[in-house]
Amino acid sequence: MSQRSPTLNPQVLRPDTPVQYVKGVGPRRAEQFAQEGIHTVEELLCYLPFRYEDRTQYRPLASLREDEWALTRGRICSVSGFETRKRRMSVLEVLVRDATGSMRLKFFNQPYLRSLYKPGLHLIIYGQVKRDAYSGTSLVFMNPECEVHEEEVQSTVHSGRIVPVYRKLGTMRTRTLRQIMYGITTQLPADMTDPLPEYLRRQYRFLPRNRALAQVHFPELGDSNRELREREMRLLNSGLSPAHKRLIFEELFQLQVGLHMIRSTRARVTKDRQVQITEPVRQSIKKILPFHPTAAQKRVLREIADDIRSPRPMSRLLQGDVGSGKTIVAAQAAIIVVENGYQVAFMAPTEILAEQHHYNLRRLLSPVGYPIDLLKGGLRERERREALERIRAGQTKIAVGTHSLIQEGVEFSRLALAIVDEQHRFGVVQRRILMEKGHNPDVLVMTATPIPRSLALTLYGDLDVSVIDELPPGRKPIETRWYEQEQREKAYEEIRRTVTAGHQAYVVYPLVEGSERSDLRAATEMAEHLQVKVFPRFRIGLLHGRMKDREKELVMSYFAAGELQVLVSTTVIEVGIDVPNATLMVVEHAERFGLSQLHQLRGRVGRGAAQSVCLLIADVRDNPEARRRLEVMCETNDGFRIAEVDLELRGPGEVIGTRQSGMPAFRFADLVRDRRALELASEEAKNFLARLRAGGDEECRQIASLIRQTLAGRYGWALVG
Repeated sequence: MSQRSPTLNPQVLRPDTPVQYVKGVGPRRAEQFAQEGIHTVEELLCYLPFRYEDRTQYRPLASLREDEWALTRGRICSVSGFETRKRRMSVLEVLVRDATGSMRLKFFNQPYLRSLYKPGLHLIIYGQVKRDAYSGTSLVFMNPECEVHEEEVQSTVHSGRIVPVYRKLGTMRTRTLRQIMYGITTQLPADMTDPLPEYLRRQYRFLPRNRALAQVHFPELGDSNRELREREMRLLNSGLSPAHKRLIFEELFQLQVGLHMIRSTRARVTKDRQVQITEPVRQSIKKILPFHPTAAQKRVLREIADDIRSPRPMSRLLQGDVGSGKTIVAAQAAIIVVENGYQVAFMAPTEILAEQHHYNLRRLLSPVGYPIDLLKGGLRERERREALERIRAGQTKIAVGTHSLIQEGVEFSRLALAIVDEQHRFGVVQRRILMEKGHNPDVLVMTATPIPRSLALTLYGDLDVSVIDELPPGRKPIETRWYEQEQREKAYEEIRRTVTAGHQAYVVYPLVEGSERSDLRAATEMAEHLQVKVFPRFRIGLLHGRMKDREKELVMSYFAAGELQVLVSTTVIEVGIDVPNATLMVVEHAERFGLSQLHQLRGRVGRGAAQSVCLLIADVRDNPEARRRLEVMCETNDGFRIAEVDLELRGPGEVIGTRQSGMPAFRFADLVRDRRALELASEEAKNFLARLRAGGDEECRQIASLIRQTLAGRYGWALVG
């Protein structure tokens, strides 16, 4: 059947037209759109259908079967209604007929429809066919979607075509949104500005932008062959139709152009300081090394040192698996800067992690004796004021804290290096604010666990990348096993064997936001239970985030010295504790942890030459995703592989916490599905900017200007030419 495609209306809407001037919207609905961040026609067009239905084929009434979804039509023969006795529910019955037979439609608690559905009118009907619960024999439509027409029609906004289905937005349901979107797509300008250069549109055979935006809402299938139509419908519903692909590439291309612009802008900035690596600097570095560095650590430190000595500010991402020695490399970078008379800011995403880094840096750097301050929320007013004064005066050489270190009120005397252990929560904008804090400080970003290439290209596309791709020598792969809750005694037996052999063990409990108090109680009670009932002869310690700093340091130092044999902890041990004699990690309620978090916890063991074991105790009944996480943990120790699976299971928004991060919120792209498109967009962005630097043409210059405006509006990126 031929479909009526959206045609251009003389009344033209521009992409920046305020949404309230769209037909069917008005001020009240515009307010609802604004609550969803939709203010313009273009932003509304980016609200995509979540699925599509093929409503091109009208089925004869006589051919309909129970439980199938169908599009049909008929002429109204009669309308009747009644009210049920028990539930006082109104029922409206409409009898429709076509050339093949008749069928009843039933509408519940919608008495107003009686004034709309009159005998003689034509109805287009879409819904699920059900067996009538009252008669038991006849088939009916229950609350179907209907359109009323005075005479028979072939297609409308809601039928006779591929129909978009939208999620409810405010009080607007899919039919209302479909009507509004149809009005917009028929009024798009033919000369709409296109942010893709013509040479790329030609090379990849992309649809023009106005056609792509129209067809992503009201697609047209190009083939009447049933199998080919079904294939096209599958592509539509997986977001991979030609219209979708064009918009996906456009979005990723703009993002990559922006990130490469940031890199090229930074390359033109110069530092007002000179850093030298002298013999005293080398001697200070040697003092803190607990073991001979690996070749990968040496290579990465050389890259960082070259950046620090360079006249251009460093912007580098340091990646490495758990236990690969990222912290020791960062500490060496800090020594280079401090020995040259400058300051270092070390930032972590949470106060607990900031406290751990403070503890570890003080331990690591004790041979060189630098003054190190911790800025956190729990400080008394006088303590905070004195710490800020020491930082301002330059007495503090290394300041550790959360992202509050880049907020107003924190002034550095000679900030030259910022180390950000950010776990994906520190984006392009925050990095720019940080660079303005000192005189263009060098920035080193560390990730707690490896991240997939697709995330690296988007989150960190403005950074150079260093990877520590080998573990210190002598490390053995950690053996990971998973037990059901009722098999806990096996885990206890493993703890007995480990401690009897002279090694130590961790027992970790989840601390989940919203239930911290009960989780903390569970960990505390379990520590008492293990000490009194299960292991009365073992020395057991407890560590949790609510303890005072001094208490935490004492517990960690006792465990590190071997005075405690078992450490029961909440997830405060996730990062930074390094006890080579600890060879067993037991994780309780492992189903409550994400994959990367489990991998982080496992990385607390396996730091010595002895074989280490990680036991996951979990209840995964009716939780297939948790089962998959545990299976992956038992299959591999490779953090890069685990990161990829984590991304596939949870999606980028969950993996990195989009709202807390600098992660762009994509309208069309999906980083799991569109990895190849992302890499292609990155390459083409480089080529586009090379053309621009070579003089380019007027179209390239206009597109570059448009991309700057788009990224400034969406992400707050200030991009210069």
